[in-house]
Amino acid sequence: MNSGLILYSQAPDTPRYPASLTKMMTLYVLFGYLRAGKVTVNSDLVVTPHAASQAPTKLGLKPGATIETQDAIKALVTQSANDAAVTIAENLAGTEENFARVMTETAKAIGMTGTTFRNASGLPNDEQVTTARDMAMLAVHLIHDYPEYYGVFETRYFTFAGRRYRNHNRLLFGYKGTDGIKTGYTRASGFNLTASVHRDNKHLVAVVLGGRTGSQRDVAMRALLDKHFAEASGVSPSAKSLVATLAPPPTPPAPKPPVFALASATPTAAEPAATTDEEGTDEEGDVGEPAEPVEASLPVTEPAPKTSKKPSRYEGAFHVQVGAFMSEAEAEDRLGMVQQRASDLLDGHLPFTASFMKDYAEWYRARFAGFSKDGAQAACAALKKMALECAVMRSE
Repeated sequence: MNSGLILYSQAPDTPRYPASLTKMMTLYVLFGYLRAGKVTVNSDLVVTPHAASQAPTKLGLKPGATIETQDAIKALVTQSANDAAVTIAENLAGTEENFARVMTETAKAIGMTGTTFRNASGLPNDEQVTTARDMAMLAVHLIHDYPEYYGVFETRYFTFAGRRYRNHNRLLFGYKGTDGIKTGYTRASGFNLTASVHRDNKHLVAVVLGGRTGSQRDVAMRALLDKHFAEASGVSPSAKSLVATLAPPPTPPAPKPPVFALASATPTAAEPAATTDEEGTDEEGDVGEPAEPVEASLPVTEPAPKTSKKPSRYEGAFHVQVGAFMSEAEAEDRLGMVQQRASDLLDGHLPFTASFMKDYAEWYRARFAGFSKDGAQAACAALKKMALECAVMRSE
């Protein structure tokens, strides 16, 4: 990541199915909408029958319900929820098909020449393909284009509707320096993983596609990273590096209200449960492609996403940190308390936790993202007047 050099590759341009690595692009596009102020992390996204009908893994969202954008983001990062992915797509582009076109256009704009998207989730579609090189490029863009939001990929646990979900990326729980980013699995794709790891001043991104099992994939990833950290550059990127020459993120189109779909009149079998790998850890659902509901041109009465009146408020690579704790639960509790007491001040800023090592112990930072430097300083000053300790931090 510092030099832009590829240290190792094997079949980097062979077409493969991305599975839930697709959600990296779903979030990349969403982050563009957030930065442009066309949607905020507190916007309510409406769940359509099509979104609710997605195969597992999922949250079990019901048609007509709503989910806040920040919860949908964390649902994709941890549970890889297909219903949340489609909800994002339909609320931003009107239909999942429209959103997939935006995803593909965005991929081409940032240099992903071997990638085509047909849906927002990564569920099976013969035309949805990518390459290891393209997924590495997407990871680089996520890290550098949206540093104010990238930290969410480090989220280990997510609680929604009384249920706690664990991130499928096991490197986050036992491989030093891992800060993201995404797993994926379908029967056709095999076990996929894109990983980002920091150690001291060194930073590597690696992609493994087509593992036979989740464990085999993770072993391959660890071996790749262990072998090449020694030759990685610890020098900050120069003006000539790949990172410095990345194309800027495309400007997203305006959001469109979701289009509701008629449920199929044909009775369907019960939805399959999420499959597990050999170690019993849930992976993305190994399922067939679900039947497509028939769209109906019905008038939409549900509210469109709330948008920001001051887009610039949510731009920037600075965070407001409100504490550091020895447990992730304590960090999450602090985020909830501060958000409740200063809801107007922090409205539209994504809360997340980020881990770090201190004296051989793991600590967790509680942060709110998406501030300019001046905006973060002003927000922190206001929090201190409320007797809430905070600090302004630039995203790593």
